[in-house]
Amino acid sequence: MAIQSISVRGVFMEVVEAIKRRRALRTLDSRPLESGTEVALIEAARLSASCFNNQPWNFIFCSNEDSLAKVKEALPRGNAWATRAPLIIVVASKAENDCQLSDRRDYHLFDCGLAVGQMLLRATELGFIAHPIAGFDPSKVRNALGVPDGHIIIALVICGYRGQDDTLLSDKQKASEAERPERKKTGENFNRDWWGTPFE
Repeated sequence: MAIQSISVRGVFMEVVEAIKRRRALRTLDSRPLESGTEVALIEAARLSASCFNNQPWNFIFCSNEDSLAKVKEALPRGNAWATRAPLIIVVASKAENDCQLSDRRDYHLFDCGLAVGQMLLRATELGFIAHPIAGFDPSKVRNALGVPDGHIIIALVICGYRGQDDTLLSDKQKASEAERPERKKTGENFNRDWWGTPFE
């Protein structure tokens, strides 16, 4: 059965504004997210584009005390800030669930990234942080949550409202909270027509 689209708090934001505001912040408040938030994120992800509509993603929404504690045990010291999150989303998939092309491109990673990207923008619109991370022990997550063999645990998405207490952050992490880290100049990784011709 399809999950119905909902509006949490009636909040709507222009997409371009959500893109500008989205930040991978780390200073989190541990209070629970508003009711209906998880459904809003699911709806954002399930409507994402995917190769031949394969929808190869599997998400585990961990918000109860037991599942959250188990996932948090898989975090290294550098991601201690994430232990305050009231919601952690586990992103998993396997190559066979999506387009596998003759040049060995397993498209499932790209399609999962698209779905997560839409969730990040929806979270921004709803006024909370959704921060994807690669730093965790995937075998601990797999064993704790029963993720089947063959599935890659691609990322964790750490979700929560912005907080004030930054004591769990390193000095480098604190500095990055103050302003958006500098982006590369357009000509460094955008090309026009040919590789090596910077898009100016």
